[in-house]
Amino acid sequence: MYTWGIEVIKIIQRIENPVTTALVKAFTALGTEMLYLPLILFIFWWIDEKQGLRFGLLIILTAWINSFLKEFLKQPRPFLLEPDIGLAYEPTYSTPSGHAQNSLCFWIPFTAWIVSILKKKVGEKLNGKMLMVKTRLIWAGVILFLLLIGFSRLYLGVHYPTDVLAGWFLGGIILVVWFYAVPHVENFLTNKGARMQNICAALLALIMNGLYPHDGMLPALFLGFCLGYTLMKTRFPFSASLGMKGKKIRTMVLRCLVGFAGLVIIYLGLKLILPGEASSFYELGRFIRYGLIGFWASAGAPAVFQRIGLAPNTKRNG
Repeated sequence: MYTWGIEVIKIIQRIENPVTTALVKAFTALGTEMLYLPLILFIFWWIDEKQGLRFGLLIILTAWINSFLKEFLKQPRPFLLEPDIGLAYEPTYSTPSGHAQNSLCFWIPFTAWIVSILKKKVGEKLNGKMLMVKTRLIWAGVILFLLLIGFSRLYLGVHYPTDVLAGWFLGGIILVVWFYAVPHVENFLTNKGARMQNICAALLALIMNGLYPHDGMLPALFLGFCLGYTLMKTRFPFSASLGMKGKKIRTMVLRCLVGFAGLVIIYLGLKLILPGEASSFYELGRFIRYGLIGFWASAGAPAVFQRIGLAPNTKRNG
């Protein structure tokens, strides 16, 4: 597998030149969490908080599954076996490709959501054939984008072809579960109330941390995001779309400044206060830091939005 994969990479790298490499590196950055997370927060804070929650939990869980499998399989990167093909560096293991898996798990549900909005907004204005053409063009663009993400990982020599295929395969399984099983879980938890939702979130975060204790960042984000969301919904329900009419751009910009400023303050402030890497309590401090980041995203920021007039105040008593 290693030999065959490296040969494929060498064939692809025959087109290698500085301009192409720079373009591929820029393109492959579109498959990282650094793009997904701001976009998810944009959806949560400004468009649809429930959909933002779904996307956020999906990306956190698929990223954790990928990290867990990488650590379990411990497959070396291609450039470690053949240094000449390494056009980029990645510190983690190789299999499965996180870019392939995570991009599939984000962009397919995201596109399905956008297409559903398109059908509701302009479906009545367009005839059936024109709407079908538009949706097919959107899906074709997304599929091409996903293929190029996979290609970029081979070009840079950071993944074997089997890594990319494994990422797509695993992502496909996750999406099947997500589309068919999660709605039933969501209905069950909605009917059971906030207490059961918090218990399930804590248990799942505990399982995630127990199975993969090397990095508690993702379980912490998951737990903080879930606990913050249930608190927000029960104490001060926040609707991303309310309060946007007539002043959408201004409200969006101000929510952006407040929301991301809070994230930066929590991240940098706690990084200075909590124990550093040399301490035996480093991972605990890191868990607290990322847990509070998730909590701020789903509860802290919406509460501040309401407090300073960027969202209608819907605070509940009791």
